[in-house]
Amino acid sequence: MNKTELTEKLAKQTGMTKADAKRAVDAIFSTAPREGIIASAVSKGDRVQITGFGTFERRNRKKRNGRNPQTGETITIAAAKYPAFVAGKSLKERIQK
Repeated sequence: MNKTELTEKLAKQTGMTKADAKRAVDAIFSTAPREGIIASAVSKGDRVQITGFGTFERRNRKKRNGRNPQTGETITIAAAKYPAFVAGKSLKERIQK
C-alpha cells in the first residue's frame, strides 16, 4: 500500500474527504521539516509509542572499522543516528494469524 492508497482508505473508512485524509496522513508521516509528527519527534530523540502498533525511535550507531571491498583497505565508518521501528505485541500477533 502506498501513500495514495492509504489516504483513500482512510477517507473511505472515516468518512473524511480525500483532501482531509491527505492532510491527516501528511501530518503524521511527512518527513518534511516541521510537518510530520512522527519524524519531528524521532529526529529530536523522542520515542513515539503507539500502544499495540509499535514504537518509533532514534538509535545511535557507534563509529566502527570496515573494509573497502574493492581494495581491502581498512576504513573508519562514522558514527550515525538512524530511525528504528519495533512492532508492538498486537501487531505481531495479527501478522501471525
